[in-house]
Amino acid sequence: MPSSPSDVPGPPSDGPRPADAPRRIKVQRRGPLLVEGPVEVELEDGTTVSSDRFRVALCTCRRSRRFPWCDTSHRARSSGAGDGPPADGRPRP
Repeated sequence: MPSSPSDVPGPPSDGPRPADAPRRIKVQRRGPLLVEGPVEVELEDGTTVSSDRFRVALCTCRRSRRFPWCDTSHRARSSGAGDGPPADGRPRP
């Protein structure tokens, strides 16, 4: 059994992950949490939603119309100089 994160097998493309292996979550600044699936997510009201995809994006900004799944709403509604290109694709002045 792996004793540290460096001993855990690589990304999902390396084959199936053993059932006792830790779930990998990728944190992105100003973006969703990327979670290796399949996953079940328990919401605040106690309901559970699930996805059998190999990787899911969980919304952290709460702007998603598909919450808890990210629909990239954070991109169009972001404000601030460091958020990347504007939603219309034109460069900032």
